Amino acid sequence: MNLSAPFIHRPIGTWLLTLGLMLAGTVAFFLLPVAPLPQVDYPTISVSASLPGASPDTMAATVATPLERTLGAIAGVNEITSSSSQGSTRITLQFDLSRDIDSAANDVQAAINAARTLLPTGMPSNPTYRKVNPADSPIMILALTSSSLTRGQMYDAASTVLAQKLSQVEGVGQATVSGGALPAVRVSLDPVRLAANGVSLEQVRSAISTTNANRPLGAVEREDHYWQIAANDQARVAADYAPLVLRWKDGNAIRLSDVAEVTDSVQDVRNFGVANGKPAILLQVFKQPGANILEAVDRVRSLLPQLQASIPAAIDIEIVSDRTPTLRASVKEVENALVIAVGLVILVVFLFLRNGRATLIPAVAVPVSLAGTFGVMYLAGYTLDNLSLMALTIATGFVVDDAIVVLENIMRHMERGKSALQASLDGAREIGFTVVSMSISLIAVFVPILFMGGIVGRFFREFAIVMSAAILVSLVVSLTTTPMMCAALLKHPAPAKAAPRTLWWARFSRWVDGWQTRGLRAYRHSLAWCLRHQPVVLLVLAGVVGLNVYLYTAIDKGFMPEQDTGRISGFIRADQATSYQAMEQRLQRFLAIVQADPAVEYVTGTTGGWQRNAAAMFMTLKRGPGQESSEVVIARLREQLKNEPGARLFMSPQRDIRIGGRQSGASFDYTLQADDIAELRTWEPRIRQALSQLPELEDVNSDVADYGLQTTLVIDRDAATRLGLTMAQIDATLNDAFGQRQVGVIYNPLNQYRVVMEAAPQYLQSPETLRGFFFVNNVGQQVPLTAFARITTTNTPLSVNHERGTPASTISFSLAPGVSLSQAADAVNNAVAELGVPVGIRGSFSGTAGAFQSALAGQPLLILAAIITIYLVLGILYENLVHPITILSTLPSAGVGALLALMWFKTEFSLIALIGVILLIGIVKKNAIMMIDFALARQRDGYATAAQSIYRACSLRLRPILMTTMAAIFGALPLALNRADGAELRQPLGIAVVGGLLVSQLLTLYTTPVVYVALDRLRQRVLRAVRRLRGRAPQAARGPVAPALEGND
Repeated sequence: MNLSAPFIHRPIGTWLLTLGLMLAGTVAFFLLPVAPLPQVDYPTISVSASLPGASPDTMAATVATPLERTLGAIAGVNEITSSSSQGSTRITLQFDLSRDIDSAANDVQAAINAARTLLPTGMPSNPTYRKVNPADSPIMILALTSSSLTRGQMYDAASTVLAQKLSQVEGVGQATVSGGALPAVRVSLDPVRLAANGVSLEQVRSAISTTNANRPLGAVEREDHYWQIAANDQARVAADYAPLVLRWKDGNAIRLSDVAEVTDSVQDVRNFGVANGKPAILLQVFKQPGANILEAVDRVRSLLPQLQASIPAAIDIEIVSDRTPTLRASVKEVENALVIAVGLVILVVFLFLRNGRATLIPAVAVPVSLAGTFGVMYLAGYTLDNLSLMALTIATGFVVDDAIVVLENIMRHMERGKSALQASLDGAREIGFTVVSMSISLIAVFVPILFMGGIVGRFFREFAIVMSAAILVSLVVSLTTTPMMCAALLKHPAPAKAAPRTLWWARFSRWVDGWQTRGLRAYRHSLAWCLRHQPVVLLVLAGVVGLNVYLYTAIDKGFMPEQDTGRISGFIRADQATSYQAMEQRLQRFLAIVQADPAVEYVTGTTGGWQRNAAAMFMTLKRGPGQESSEVVIARLREQLKNEPGARLFMSPQRDIRIGGRQSGASFDYTLQADDIAELRTWEPRIRQALSQLPELEDVNSDVADYGLQTTLVIDRDAATRLGLTMAQIDATLNDAFGQRQVGVIYNPLNQYRVVMEAAPQYLQSPETLRGFFFVNNVGQQVPLTAFARITTTNTPLSVNHERGTPASTISFSLAPGVSLSQAADAVNNAVAELGVPVGIRGSFSGTAGAFQSALAGQPLLILAAIITIYLVLGILYENLVHPITILSTLPSAGVGALLALMWFKTEFSLIALIGVILLIGIVKKNAIMMIDFALARQRDGYATAAQSIYRACSLRLRPILMTTMAAIFGALPLALNRADGAELRQPLGIAVVGGLLVSQLLTLYTTPVVYVALDRLRQRVLRAVRRLRGRAPQAARGPVAPALEGND
């Protein structure tokens, strides 16, 4: 059956179909959204809760644990981590990739509602959730600065207006405001004056709380009028609160202003933000998991003029960090590589055929096949991203293969004297099965990928489907448009004399023909030698298989190539007893050093809030000619900052893919878990110390902060009771004085502001001031604190971390220059094993390092599954069990080539390189299929032996084999050689494909024929043995005559 015949006979219809496919694909290309990578984010939700003044231990026990118990019961939760610090708890839930983030959010809200009765009554608001991964880097940072407005006024504009509008933008998960606090009325109490007037702090709190009622008051009406009732029940500013009467004493009113200083200030004075040396409020915009970064940033940028108009004109908004320029440049570079690859592939075809009309045929087939693939991508809802564009660039070499094979076969028939029409019909019929088997077996490589789970499966799926679509469209084009164009365009060369201007071209053609003839003659001689010395060739093949295994175990392995995004995250950790004031000074010193670096364009920093001994920084590097890589800048700054006293700055490049919800100060995480927190606190410092001494690791740090200073009151309960005080009164009074307690709400049209109460600053300077602190009992008597308690100084944790409800601590680390993730993982495992850690301590890699471990374990299985799938498909196509083995014998040489090339260029075997190896499995078997199809046809046509048949097939198919391989190599070369933005991601794929093709091309031209002959000889022996057994069986049934056959065995 000739599938191509109807299309050859109907050229106009075929042309119009091709044109329609091209137009549809072109339209789809412009409609496809652009993204940096496929959407591989785990659905992640962050739950936040606050209880001002509560210690980390209290937050962990009373807030985190009840929430973890209810949230942990949600279906599809992969990872649940929590971090509790002073007055705040954050719980991060990472769901399975199969969960929809919106349905997961509904479950989270239901779990929060269920846990509400178990939470402390003093919480100012219910826990809230956001569809955002807090460990992600922000996609944009906006800095608000003003020369005339206060930090509180700027924060108010950012929180009330900007953050609300930005959070509504599609693709934005959260807009967080840092570097300041909302405006508030602050009441700074003098405990001595309070005690002298017999007023307790609880009385003050109660009086302030009841000042603002803002309740419904009703209405008055008669037949013709209606009056709404209103009252001045709202106190809005400090001046409204100052005259508040706390009690009457001897006929005189004791007002709030008599015992406290009441000012218009901010909720939390311990907050600081700076951008490029200027005080600033920072708005960090985070994407929602699964959102398209480029589209989200475009929407935010288009909204900026509207945002600027909606806030006071004295506030300037500046974009100090934007993740998208390098992403856009990276995608643009791959688009350029795709265009270059198409040009190179067509050039290869022209050099081999040296015929303009013949070259035009694959030159049409390639763009039509790619356009058809764009159409499939649009229908599948995919994006134009680094991975799908890499797939199309590599596919350029594939899609031209089918057209080359068909075209070359038709030209061979024309060289025998047939007309173009007849040659097209005969050539297409002869080669049809070969093209179909090549394409289907190539698609079979990707079948195992489609069934893979986890991050690797999600990551590869788009690549596999785009690749398969390109191959299928190419198959259709090569069986329809290509033979039709051959019949219409190809002509027999006229024996006319060459014009003078074409003499150089004729000379060049003769020179190339001479080389081709000499090359073919040399190949025939060397192939004949190999067929005469088959054991030597089979030994070489066995050596190549063994070399594959050795190289795979020896090569350095990584998860994803480290991309240089031009942005660096910094995390400053200071001594655990560091105050906010000291931390602010240290942050300014670090910022000044970083900003002075010539490679840094913008730098922002924040401290305060829940961060006591820590600060966060973001750096944006200058991009353009002579730009420096993030790693170089980090190394230089690390050297400059290493001697700074009392604090360390940990820096890591920002990544496009961040797995896991735990924030850390470095690139990779190792998490320790234990049921007994005391055992964890004993072993964590030892393990951290061991890891920090490993030469493979840098910036080793931990989220454990166990040695903050704590002033502990040891209360004599009997004495307190005798003096008329209860433990609840004592706790509440201390919280009123030292907890920045929010005791009232001011209702405004756009936001709600708080009234904050605490002791005056002079009473907050030292634990010694507690000795002069007075309580007031129920009968108005002064009771000094020292009458019922003694004061001691102890240590306390500054944060408490859980994972899946059990105490956990995470040690973070970055890799030393030239060290792979696999080397670092081995070093960590060995160091922990040598320590003899007890079984109660469970250590495992988490986040990106954990995903690498699971991906590494699945790599050999994935390659094996691809090989088995190809064997099954080829066995079905050939209706033979032996020929697929011959075809698969080409794979070891490709593996060796890929691994050697990666090692030569000092490139890790990452997930991108794994894609290259899986592609090679599909590509290199094409050569064997072309040889074997013709050899089988020759044997059926009467060639005496398998050796003669394969020798003749190899001679005939050498030209198309070289053409298809060269096309595939030149298709991958732009990826391998590119050094522009995002090249780190593309190079492993290009290097693996080019290296694998070069080595396999050299070896398979000799090993495949030898394996074919050897397996055919084995098959003949098995068949003879089976025939002998079958011939013996009927005679054995006759009885005594069997011994007479023994001599024939």
